[in-house]
Formats: sequence, structure tokens, C-alpha cells
Amino acid sequence: MQPLAIVLAWLASLLQHPAAAEAPALRAPVALQIAPELQAANTIELPRDIPLFPLPEVVLFPGVRRPLLFYEPRYREMVADALKGDRIIGMVLLRPGFEADYEGRPPIHGIGCAGVIEDYERLSDGRYAILLRGLTTFRVVSEDQRKPYRLARVEAVPELLKDEERASLSRLRERLAQLLDAVLPLGVEPPDPGLEDTEFINVTAQALTMPEAVRQDLLERNSVLARARALVERLAPK
Repeated sequence: MQPLAIVLAWLASLLQHPAAAEAPALRAPVALQIAPELQAANTIELPRDIPLFPLPEVVLFPGVRRPLLFYEPRYREMVADALKGDRIIGMVLLRPGFEADYEGRPPIHGIGCAGVIEDYERLSDGRYAILLRGLTTFRVVSEDQRKPYRLARVEAVPELLKDEERASLSRLRERLAQLLDAVLPLGVEPPDPGLEDTEFINVTAQALTMPEAVRQDLLERNSVLARARALVERLAPK
């Protein structure tokens, strides 16, 4: 099946979130796909203003694909507008206590990840199923009220990896792969061993079961080497 067909087949089996459905952790196979053309983050330029999609249980990482299903009218409008333009949506994590103002504009974390809509389908009832690929982390500078959905001025935050750090990253990736073999439940596959080191780290950070606050902390480490170290520390036997 094509990627979006896989997304739709998987979404049909879920009890959906009122705003969007997202893949469970070390999640459905489509959520573990990585963009083969993943670019260095410092080559990616974001528009000055991008729409924000805030959720309580979704953190997107650069290069990783994630299926999403949109229900609410304001976010359907957001997807429609994005499809008319550059197809970019910024994923941000809601802060605890968001329930009190969910229909409004509850507080969000200031660091998110922008993604581009790679594929989509508008369903017969008006919902949108999309496949979003992470591009780069960003910092929210300000928000305005021009749209029913959230729109923000942002600054891209490059992911840092120096040439002299690549050997250390490879060693950490090997250690992380060993730890995953030991902790993953029976029948759950680890990320593709053929992935490059940066891709392997970001797939693991997005897919591994953990509190979303911890995942957000990993996203905010704009060094993939620091992210790899944090993952190894989290999984290593105490």
C-alpha cells in the first residue's frame, strides 16, 4: 500500500482523539519511517509565520514521519490553508492544565518541530488524514489572532552536530541499539538498523514509550549527540 493508504487503514482501527489521532509509541510501522532525504537542519528555512497544531501527547522530531487525523473545524481550516501554501505545520506540545482552556489558546511549550505535509486525503465527512514529515525544530517568538487556529512567528533552531562528534554519535547509537534490544516488548521491532545515526536517534526519541514531558526535553536538546546521550542514560540499567 502507499503511505497514506497505510495511514488510513491504521486510523480506521483507532478510538480517535477529539482533535487528532496519532501513532502509539514504538508505534505503528508508518510512524517509524524516516525521510531518506533528511537535510541538515541549518539548510532549512521556515516561513516567518506558520500555523501551530498543539496536542497534549505528540512531539514531532526532524526527519520522522507521523500520521495525523484532524477533526476540529479550526484545524481542518488550518490544513486546508497549509495545502494552499507551503504545506508547513508546526507541532507543539500543550503544557499541563490545558484542559481548562482547550477550546481557546492554552499555554504551549516554546520549542516545537515544523513539518511538511507529504501526503493527505480529505475524507467524506470533511476530516483530513495527513502524513507529516518533520523538518526542523523552531522557537515560538509570538502569536496573533488572525485565524481561528493558532498562528505564530517562529525562528528555526538548527540541530547541531560537529564533524568531530560523529564518531561519538556512532558509538552512542550502537549502545542505544543494544539497550533497545533488551527493553522492547516481544513483537515490537526496533528502528531500521539501516538508518543513519541521526535518523536512528530521532526515530527512537519519537517512537519510544516515555512521558511526553521527557520527549519534549529531548526535542529541546538541539544537539543530536546530547539527545543520544540522554536516551542511553534513560535506558541504561541503574
